[in-house]
Amino acid sequence: MTQANQSHPNWGVSMLTPDRACFTIWAPGCSTMALEIEGNPLLPMRAAPDGYFMIEAACTAGACYRFVTDTGQAVADPASRLQAGDVHDASVVVDAVPYEWQNPDWRGRPWHEAVIYELHPGACGGYAGIETMLPRLAKLGITAVELMPIADFPGRHNWGYDGVLPYAPDTAYGTPDQLRHMIDTAHGLDLMVFLDVVYNHFGPDGNYLHAYAPQFFRDDIKTPWGSAIDYRRDPVRRYFIDNAIYWLKTFQFDGLRFDAVHAIHDNGFLATMATEIRNVMPPQRHVHLVLENDDNNATLLTVGASGPLYDAQWADDTHHCLHVLLTGEQSGYYEDYPDAAEQLARCLSSGFAYQGEASPHRDGERRGTPSGHLPPTAFVAFLQNHDQIGNRALGERLTTMADPHALRAAILLLLLSPQIPLIFMGEEFGETRPFLYFTDHQSADLAEAVRQGRRREFAKFAAFSSKEVPQNIPDPNDPATFTASVPTFASNPHASSWFEFYAALLEIRHKIIMPRSVGARSGGASALGRTGVRAVWHMGDGMRLIIAANFGSESLICDLGNGTVLASSRNSAAKTSEIAARTAIAWLERP
Repeated sequence: MTQANQSHPNWGVSMLTPDRACFTIWAPGCSTMALEIEGNPLLPMRAAPDGYFMIEAACTAGACYRFVTDTGQAVADPASRLQAGDVHDASVVVDAVPYEWQNPDWRGRPWHEAVIYELHPGACGGYAGIETMLPRLAKLGITAVELMPIADFPGRHNWGYDGVLPYAPDTAYGTPDQLRHMIDTAHGLDLMVFLDVVYNHFGPDGNYLHAYAPQFFRDDIKTPWGSAIDYRRDPVRRYFIDNAIYWLKTFQFDGLRFDAVHAIHDNGFLATMATEIRNVMPPQRHVHLVLENDDNNATLLTVGASGPLYDAQWADDTHHCLHVLLTGEQSGYYEDYPDAAEQLARCLSSGFAYQGEASPHRDGERRGTPSGHLPPTAFVAFLQNHDQIGNRALGERLTTMADPHALRAAILLLLLSPQIPLIFMGEEFGETRPFLYFTDHQSADLAEAVRQGRRREFAKFAAFSSKEVPQNIPDPNDPATFTASVPTFASNPHASSWFEFYAALLEIRHKIIMPRSVGARSGGASALGRTGVRAVWHMGDGMRLIIAANFGSESLICDLGNGTVLASSRNSAAKTSEIAARTAIAWLERP
């Protein structure tokens, strides 16, 4: 069956035979389109219904090509699978011969077993560098590695959220087959691999959609990155739904994390996308879908007859409460957490801190929906991630900001709670190097705009309000900013003690918490004064898991019960009626 006979055209290139391919692009803003295959004259494309243009042409894998608009502008394929350089260069026809997977029977792992390790591919040495880390991560107790976005971005270094070609893995990290090999190796070690994808915007450099498909964007809604993507249009929806399926099928990723979906102005699309993904993927495969959603919309996480649409959401509220308790910071969005211990108790017992309440940081706007009916595994909790470190002006990690004993108490709570834990690269070694915001824009004007925008962003904070200080905020486009963000990993002088601490807690999680997580539900949580919390969960086998944590400098009255102590973050003697300063204790008891 040729491309034209399918129910809807695919974006990009489909190989029909080893020496012939069908090229398709949605260009409703153009009256004509042409195909330029390197070394050959232009080929006029045939107009198809709904703004598509198509052509079948003699072609072999490895050929470089571009689309040419009615104004003569040559552009990369928006669904390019590979670039012959950077985002402004030609696209490459990719060989249809499948990769020979060494673990073809891999089916993934159930969601309750997830222990996620988020990393930046470039800072870890690309796909080959990540592959060398996998045995250590498996030994630590990690079960899922999550890659920050890899869609082709401009330059050599980028967080990945400036991607403009969502189907093309950036070759700064390696070849597509090196990516597959890394994922294959992970599967052989019983590790899942997740990918962070960005469907709410394109980066500012290398996106040519406005030139031939301005209908891709709305003119009535703006986001922090410009005009909102128009998800009311079927070709746009297909572009992203097919992209999600592409990553899961072609590269065998085990799950996707969808960036900032609150900036997608059509929630019906999110439900449709999840439904289509789950209908297409083989039922025996564990495929996990995770949201970042500042709207705190519990509907997308609610379990239906066939399971939830999305497995979980990043628990930003939980992070913000813990950050305030550990650092005392109250500026920016942290102003929404003045009663951090009380709000943390709510996060641990029912998911969101904000379930419809007014947000002072958002000028009184109500945020969130009730989430108490959701299981603990519907929330991915963390103490740090790329956003919460990198969006700080100086990229500081908690090891440089928090009392080390209080930080260890928070780590115990994170790793032994039935919620899904996520740690950021280097945490397991007590990393102290920053993780900064970095780019590699080749346009001097764009680089300067990003530099000044970063400085303006933090000028409103008291710590950066003087005229001199904003100039000391690292320049995102300076190569040294990227270099400073590469973790030292095991070379940290305190690395072994941190690694042993994480490994010991994760061993407890694997042996005691995970087997009891299916069917676990909250038994309530309460604040201990203004600096602590005590949370109870009824586990799937009927046992009760209790964690008490005190992040303050004074002991707190707390019933520690009579169960079996699983772990304590400090070696101080436990008392049955109080918990010591900067200490967390977890125990298991019969009801």
